[in-house]
Amino acid sequence: MTENDPMIDDDSTRADGGSGELLQRPAENSAADESAPIDSPDTAGEASEFVGEDLVLSYSSSDEPVIDRESIHVPPGEVTALVGPNGSGKSTLLKGLATQLSLDVGRVLIDDEDIQSLSTKEIARQLGLLSQENVSPDSLTVEKLVEHGRYPHRGFFETLTDADREAIEWAIEMAGVDHLRERQVGSLSGGQKQLVWIAMVLAQETDVLLLDEPTTFLDLHHQLEVMEIVETLRDDSEITIVVVLHDIDQAARYADHMVALDDGEIYDRGPPEDVVTEALLADVFEIEAQVEMTDRGPAITPLRPLHDDESGGT
Repeated sequence: MTENDPMIDDDSTRADGGSGELLQRPAENSAADESAPIDSPDTAGEASEFVGEDLVLSYSSSDEPVIDRESIHVPPGEVTALVGPNGSGKSTLLKGLATQLSLDVGRVLIDDEDIQSLSTKEIARQLGLLSQENVSPDSLTVEKLVEHGRYPHRGFFETLTDADREAIEWAIEMAGVDHLRERQVGSLSGGQKQLVWIAMVLAQETDVLLLDEPTTFLDLHHQLEVMEIVETLRDDSEITIVVVLHDIDQAARYADHMVALDDGEIYDRGPPEDVVTEALLADVFEIEAQVEMTDRGPAITPLRPLHDDESGGT
């Protein structure tokens, strides 16, 4: 189990890669009327600053670093999308930011505090990660799985408090899985499971949320549901979100800020309308495409693949 993995009581259960921490706190001392709708999180505080400085990241199986002396400043309270082709280093960069991959060099800061100086639970209260692969016992109910998101706020043997239950209810409602709460996780579709894992992350109440390709392998309906949750969190809370997206069209539509990686280097960064260009698509993604600016951001029409003698400066 890595530093900010949620602890799940069943020994056979783990959230691979550290899945399960996040979001703004539900308002304290909520009204006693239990029939009232669940309040959105308290957003009175400012969004957290999240920075990676001079990061060098590598794997033991490789002689060269995947990420070599790159820095990233995530705009607070916004959605930043990491994009790039397969093998560009976007998921590696996210793992480094999430403390799931040890830094060879550099540091990661939340509100100017080096997260390596924080305890396991302190990290888990501030930084949330939803990884690509998550594992839990099939017999566990949805509600019980979401409860495990409260791990950083509880002692190992402590029972759920009113604050815990409020956070759990809010997360279930936000993820749209209330109708699934009594279902066993093993009976769910892939898209439903992803929404449940997101609910568990939301229940953890952190200020920074990292999502590693949350829409990959999902059908279009569930992809849109996931991205609507991201959009709502951005609009209604003070969460700082970093999301790795395989689909550059989704990134252009939903992100406020984009970081494009190519072979472990940051090729460009900025708002989608500045980053998503025909030149970037040729140089980084090796495709010829048309880009049209719309009210929903840049719209990409892929035309054909480019080959080595055509890409680069096209």
